[in-house]
Formats: sequence, structure tokens, C-alpha cells
Amino acid sequence: MAFKHITSRDNVVFKQLKKLAENKRERTREGKTLLDGVHLIESYLQTFGEPELLIIPEGKSSLEATDLMQHLGDVNTTMFPTLMFAELTPVTSSTGILALVNTPKVAMPETVSFALMLEDIQDPGNLGSMLRTAMGAGVDVVYLSKGCTDAWSPKCLRGGQGAQFHIPLIEGVDMIETLAGFAGNSYATTLAGDVLYDYDLTKPTAFVIGNEGAGLSVDAISAATHQVRIPINEKLESLNAAAATAICLFERARQVFVK
Repeated sequence: MAFKHITSRDNVVFKQLKKLAENKRERTREGKTLLDGVHLIESYLQTFGEPELLIIPEGKSSLEATDLMQHLGDVNTTMFPTLMFAELTPVTSSTGILALVNTPKVAMPETVSFALMLEDIQDPGNLGSMLRTAMGAGVDVVYLSKGCTDAWSPKCLRGGQGAQFHIPLIEGVDMIETLAGFAGNSYATTLAGDVLYDYDLTKPTAFVIGNEGAGLSVDAISAATHQVRIPINEKLESLNAAAATAICLFERARQVFVK
């Protein structure tokens, strides 16, 4: 293992890591991203093997981080001053360890019977939560429109808690073409559709969720085979996009798995 202690912001390693932390284009160009926290790194290890680099702050690391570093004793490690380390992490309460990894690629299943299609989701925390929910509900694949935030940003990865390592993510799709090519029923979530719970969701199913503020585009709604709504208190206009996603996905899971 090679160990480096870097204290200058002008160092090329720090500059490159900062670009990866902040810039989707750089992550795409390099095919790399940063994982924040012990849990994410351990999840990556289980499927994809050792990271390229561990990054730690000066001072005392958490016990979990120390144990992980000992386990990965052969992985190169770089230490930064606390303030420099903080510029690389998406949260204020980091566990004190980051990992540089190749962006994972998860193979598509032979058949897709359960899909989530997301149009122009902007908040990385929201997207991470949706992906985590999708994994829990048994979604086969997630399609992300060209206007969605980056699924591999550190903040989205932290929100997903490892979901990105297990679900195929198809990014930059044309939502209309994707809906046209789906061999099953597609359900666009709207405020004026039929009640979600009235549908038989045991057949091949895709849910289409729109932007946090604007909802789904007219074209996406028209391209779906059905429009559905979630009944809520009439005093509330709508649900958070991540909450609506969870309700839809787990209603399908309930119909399929709960006898």
C-alpha cells in the first residue's frame, strides 16, 4: 500500500478528486466516482471488489472507518487536512472515509417485468431515495431521462445507500421512446388519473414519475398506457415525488408478493 499525505489544494490529486465530487461531466469522462462512508464502500466491495483509492482526513477516524482501512490494507490511501477532506464529501457528518471507484455497470436482466421511469428528477437526495426504494420493491431496471440529475454523484449515491450497485440504470433516455418500447402497462402518476389501487399490477408494469415541481410532461403522460393518482387528503395538493414513488412501487410489490 502507498500512503500519501497531501496538504496543498494545488496538488493534482486533490484537484482531480474535487472535480469528480462536483462535476457530472468529469465523472462521465473518467468513468469514476467517489463513495462516501463505510456502508457504501462495503456494499461496493461485495459486488465489485476493492476501490482504487481510499481518502481519509487528518485526525481520528471513526472505529468503523479504521476497521475498514485495516481490512483493505493493500489499497492506496491518501490523507488530507480536515477542511480539504470536507470539500470532497457531500455531507457535514461524514464517517471519515471516501473511496475512489470505477463507476459500476449492472447488467440488464433478460426480461423486464417491473420498471421505474423517472423524468427530470432534479434533487440528488430525492433520486437516491427513489433508487433505494426501487431496489427494496424489486424493480428490474430504472430509466432516467436526459434531464435527470446524475445518479452517480456522491450525494445521490449516499441517498441510494448502495442501490446503484444492484439495479441497472439506463441514463439519458428519451422517455417517449422508452415508454413506446416497454412491453407491458405503463402508469403515469398525475393528479387527475384513476385511483392506483383499482389496477391489477401483477402484469409487466412500469411507473412513470415526474419532476418534483412540474410533474410529468404532457408528452410522457400521453405516451403511458394509463394515468393514475394516489388518493390523499383533499387539503394537500400533492405528495413529494419520492413518497409517491414508494407508494406506487410497493403497491405493485404487495400485489405480486403478498398472498
